[in-house]
Amino acid sequence: MDKQQLITELQSHGLRIIDQSIGASGRRGGAGPSDHKAVTVDGTTVMVPIYTGMASESPYSIEAPSASHQAVVASASEPVATITFPQQPKFYDCETADGIPYSHIALLHSKDVLATTVLQTCKRYRDVDTVCQFCAIEKSLEAGRTIARKTPAQLAEVAEAAVRLDGVKHMIMTTGTPHTSDRGAAYLTECAKAIKAKVDLPIQAQCEPPDDFSWFERMKLAGIDSLGMHLEAVEPEVRARIMPGKAEVPLSTYFQAFEAAVAVFGRGQVSTYLLAGLGDRLESLVEVSDKLINLGVYPFVVPFVPISDTPLAQHPAPSSEFMFSLYQQVGDLLQRSGMSSADMHAGCGKCGACSALSTFE
Repeated sequence: MDKQQLITELQSHGLRIIDQSIGASGRRGGAGPSDHKAVTVDGTTVMVPIYTGMASESPYSIEAPSASHQAVVASASEPVATITFPQQPKFYDCETADGIPYSHIALLHSKDVLATTVLQTCKRYRDVDTVCQFCAIEKSLEAGRTIARKTPAQLAEVAEAAVRLDGVKHMIMTTGTPHTSDRGAAYLTECAKAIKAKVDLPIQAQCEPPDDFSWFERMKLAGIDSLGMHLEAVEPEVRARIMPGKAEVPLSTYFQAFEAAVAVFGRGQVSTYLLAGLGDRLESLVEVSDKLINLGVYPFVVPFVPISDTPLAQHPAPSSEFMFSLYQQVGDLLQRSGMSSADMHAGCGKCGACSALSTFE
């Protein structure tokens, strides 16, 4: 089985880990790739679902690793590939002067990416009429694995340590949406200033489109190198059903924000998540991806993963066949445009671990 197919299969079906002592622990709940574990497939590190219901029934499984953190992936008792697991980062062993573990402030994604949710609460989360059905942003907070608000000083301290101890290459800062019209841009700007004053680390910030697009200039001046504003779903019916609060912000607003942001950050330095498998048709995702690319926005196509204890916990993940076709078509659009995730300064698209898209570029 080649690398493209294996990554696509593992991210659609998940991976049954028979020996849970393997490598660094995976992630349960929270923002980003929840219920996942980082694995390296033929030199490419990806995030693979391991704690989901679908993973427990996956045709792909591993048992005990070797001393070099390698394990053999098997399907129907037949070996299909050898994978490795990144070791737990050294900065996880540190804590702040007031006793907060660094891992409660930021986490390692993939093998060299620092990621944090600067505000671990969201104005939409606790209202059934507005909550995004796939979201688990406050689950890690409820479990005591993080804190609600990471201060700029804490983030700068952890970022410096992650670079020094673990060779982190770039950083992602996302946020729950606060009750302010800037939708988190102001706090992300404050955090970026503190981090860049402490360590030279490329940063991507992620938030909903702010009410005033002049925030993009302020974010850039603060040291934010790239920007993510995430659509997730694109068809009106799907948006209204899956994320009723975010759906109140029309697609036209997002596209106006994309155009304004590209003018500040540059072509290929603005990106958006497209969660395949929520109900959008293949044709819709490809059409929107084409429109985004023409604007200079990187469409980070990711398979939806049903996360435990969310309204969509039992929603099926997209089939590997659906994802393979989507990757091929979007990858072709990226190739023709000359846009590449490798050219991004920082962010989820550059990391690429939650998707196989970069292998199709």
